[in-house]
Amino acid sequence: MRKYAVIYRSVLMENLQYAANIAMGFFAYFVFIFIFIRLWEYIYRTPEEVIAGYTKAQMIWYVMMTEMIWFGSNAGAAARQVTMDIRSGNIAYLMNKPYHYTWYILAKYTGEWSIRLPMYAGLAAVIGAWMVGPVPRFRIVTLPAMILCLILGITINAVFKICISLISFWIEDANPFQWLYDKLILVVGTMFPVEIFPAALQPVFKLTPIYTVCYGPAKLIVDFSADKWVEIVLAQALYLAAGCAFMFLVYRKGVRKLYVNGG
Repeated sequence: MRKYAVIYRSVLMENLQYAANIAMGFFAYFVFIFIFIRLWEYIYRTPEEVIAGYTKAQMIWYVMMTEMIWFGSNAGAAARQVTMDIRSGNIAYLMNKPYHYTWYILAKYTGEWSIRLPMYAGLAAVIGAWMVGPVPRFRIVTLPAMILCLILGITINAVFKICISLISFWIEDANPFQWLYDKLILVVGTMFPVEIFPAALQPVFKLTPIYTVCYGPAKLIVDFSADKWVEIVLAQALYLAAGCAFMFLVYRKGVRKLYVNGG
C-alpha cells in the first residue's frame, strides 16, 4: 500500500499548486445552487411546511450537499483517464508498472478530490449559512460518521465509473454508458431525495448505487440518526466490495484480451 500512498501524496501536492483553477468552478456551483434555492422557496409555502419528510431548510441543504459531492469529487476525471489510456494504447505501458492499474487510478483520483472536496464544502457552508441558515439539528459530534459515509460514497462512485470505462476494452466508446449512469445518479438522489419519488419506486432505488453515492451521505448531514448511518454504511460496504470485485474481474479480462490480440 506504500506505493499507492506515494501516488496519492504526489497528486495531492500537484493539485495544491492548482487550487486557483479548481476555484474557477465555484461560479457554476453557485449558479446551480441559487436556482435550486429559488425553486424550493417557490414550492414551499412556509418554512415550517414538510414535503416528503423534509423542511424547506433541510431540502435546500440536501441539494447543496449532493451538488457539493458532485462538483467536489469530479469522478468523471478518473473515468476519462481510463478511457483515454485504453483508447490510446497507454494502458499497455501502465499495466506493466509495479502496481495494479485500477488501484493506481483510485489513488490518483483520491489525491485529486482531497483538494477539491474541502474547497467546495467550504463554499457550500458559506452559501448555506448566508442564504438558508444553519443545518437543522446538526451536531458536530456526528461529523466523523458523516465524513466516513461521504468518503465511501465518493469511492463507490469512482469504482463504478471506472468499471464502465473498462468496457472500452471491447467497445470503441463507453461514453454513452457513462452519460446514462451520470444522469441516473444526478436526477435520482442528487437533485431530489429518494423520498420525493413514488413509494413503489423507493425500495428499488435503495437497491442501486444511488442510495450509497449521494443520497446516503446527504441524508445523514441534514437528518442524522445512528440507525440510518448503520444502514447506509452497511450498504456502502457491500456495494464497495461488489464494485471492486467486478472492477478487478473486468480489468483482468480486458488485459487478457489485450495480450491475446498482441498487446
